[in-house]
Amino acid sequence: MPTFSTMFQSLLAAEYLNLTTFRKDGRAVPTPVWFAEANGVLYVETGKEYGKVKRIRHTARVTLAPCTVRGKVTGPLFSGEARLVTTTAEVFVAKGAMQRKYGWKRSLYYFASELFAIFSRKASDDFAYLAIHPSLSQQE
Repeated sequence: MPTFSTMFQSLLAAEYLNLTTFRKDGRAVPTPVWFAEANGVLYVETGKEYGKVKRIRHTARVTLAPCTVRGKVTGPLFSGEARLVTTTAEVFVAKGAMQRKYGWKRSLYYFASELFAIFSRKASDDFAYLAIHPSLSQQE
């Protein structure tokens, strides 16, 4: 498997990542997301019930590119393999990486989300973490 250093290095400076997951019929679904790196793995934090989680359960293949907050791709496109993080230890690694990268922005976002959940009388989202590794084909 290619190493992180030979693949995703150009992604690290970006604030957003265009994560493209694939439906069962093969259609691509691009989504701009926050991401962070730890131990050579890219982590994405998302809601447990979101479509990207369901699509990853079916198809691990993803493509990645640096992007703007609105998803406009600003750099090279890479192939990757995503999986759901299932261990508590790795969840803590992913959370820590996200907090180190986004700091107060992440804290403010989750504080506002919790307030919204309280005032709208809805349960706050449960979170899932995706771990993304380079795939064997280096670049799309």
